[in-house]
Amino acid sequence: MRSYCSMTDPEHVPLLIAGAGPIGLACAISAQRRGIRHLVVDAGAIAASIVRYPVGMTFFTTPERLEIGGHPLTCAGAKATREEALKYYRGVVRADGLNVRTYTRLLGAQRRAGRLECLLRAPTGPCVITCDRLIVATGYFEHANLLNVPGEQLPHVSHWFDEAHLSSGLDVVVVGGKNSAVEAALQCFRAGARVTLAYRGQTLKPSVKFWLRPDLENRIAAGEIATRFGTEVVEITPGHVVLRDGNGTVEHVPAGRVYALTGYHPDFDLLAAVGVGCDAVTGRPALDSETLQTNVPGIYLAGSVGAGRNISEVFIENGRFDGEKILGDAASRQHAERLYAESPRPVGE
Repeated sequence: MRSYCSMTDPEHVPLLIAGAGPIGLACAISAQRRGIRHLVVDAGAIAASIVRYPVGMTFFTTPERLEIGGHPLTCAGAKATREEALKYYRGVVRADGLNVRTYTRLLGAQRRAGRLECLLRAPTGPCVITCDRLIVATGYFEHANLLNVPGEQLPHVSHWFDEAHLSSGLDVVVVGGKNSAVEAALQCFRAGARVTLAYRGQTLKPSVKFWLRPDLENRIAAGEIATRFGTEVVEITPGHVVLRDGNGTVEHVPAGRVYALTGYHPDFDLLAAVGVGCDAVTGRPALDSETLQTNVPGIYLAGSVGAGRNISEVFIENGRFDGEKILGDAASRQHAERLYAESPRPVGE
């Protein structure tokens, strides 16, 4: 297969997979083992969503639930770290000889002359690849739920938590009330930051992990982490986060670093660009639950991109079987469905 794509002389692959995360790679393995020539493209690196995880993060899930293609995931402890997972997934690509092209983003697709014509943006510029089938497995972690307030794009504001060390000695405001926000607040505090946790709800979400909740509550009781429940962010300045409570009282909280950890959503613009219809309220795409084919013949959704805004339905643990649903026969689909049902859902966001 050519190592480039062009606008005037497009290359053709039977199967194009958008997304080189664990689920997209699992789909590629399903294709490879059936002799289906494939190409996996990703807007970022291999397993780009895991790249965005905090440095040194440990998965809640045990290793066997993260494995794809029957390749064992070995790790030093009981559970894999971010770094061990990245090593594992790039090792799977190498071991299975998967055809992966990174830093190449799918922009849209349309059916023409019996094929799907896919527009992509590669490092060398825009290009076209044609395919018979397209699997979109782009997940959701690239697209944050924005606060839509002035100052949200300032350089000290992030919608992804990176590393607590970077906040040492700073005033830090963490926005959100779910697991990621609680973990970020605790880690920044322990790295020497002065932390305020701001959340629009009156209490933490019920889904906060059982070992995180008492830790945070103890830090709050000791006066080590400040909280502003029942508040909304109305503005972010270079030195403050402006909060407003339910009574309309406005407060300027010092902030040299802001983590707006308010959740994520699938790339609805991409789904529209390939012609997939989505429910206006839930964002749930038009999807055959058995085959994962969308309303557009030949276009399939794998993983959490098919769950709309309810992203907590699908994780690596169960989405890794989607390639068998899409590419397998009826028996393969039924087996994948059983494995899906048996996969425990981790504590989500």
